[in-house]
Amino acid sequence: MKKTSVYLTESEVAILRRLAEREGKSQATVLREALAAYDEQALPDRDFAFIGSGEGDGRSVADIPEEELMRGFGEQ
Repeated sequence: MKKTSVYLTESEVAILRRLAEREGKSQATVLREALAAYDEQALPDRDFAFIGSGEGDGRSVADIPEEELMRGFGEQ
């Protein structure tokens, strides 16, 4: 493991302490588990217009503005 520092507000520190105490875990373990849970969250499905799929708004990809097609591209 690698050590790192995190700056938290007073209220965030209080939440972290409360969660660690409630779970009977160290604060570091609570943070690691929270990061793992956040990383595992499923990304929302993107709507694509496919002919005959019954999904999307029926537009051809050629008719969708490039800005709309690129929205969310490269985001995790």
